[in-house]
Amino acid sequence: MNPMDLLKNFQNIQSKVAEAQERLKTIRATGSAGGDMVRIEITGEFTVIDVRIAPEVVDPSDVIMLQDLIRAAHADAVTKVRDRIREEMSSFTGGLDLPPGFMGG
Repeated sequence: MNPMDLLKNFQNIQSKVAEAQERLKTIRATGSAGGDMVRIEITGEFTVIDVRIAPEVVDPSDVIMLQDLIRAAHADAVTKVRDRIREEMSSFTGGLDLPPGFMGG
């Protein structure tokens, strides 16, 4: 095996990884719970960028329900982002399926 070919392939892979990382910054997904009463938008890097809570679900006597809705909306958003990442990465991996747990799921 030619070491120069190996270096060239490695540089190509590095370039594709950098490109994929940039794509992650552009991915957005919104998760919801309680019939869209709680909505959370996150990026492909799993950063929360927006949270919307309908006033009617804010009940001081039932904070636990609101906490559950927030967790459920976040989980929904994470699932959607992971699905989008798998779609994006399939072009990078040549259509190979990513192993289970690759994106933490």
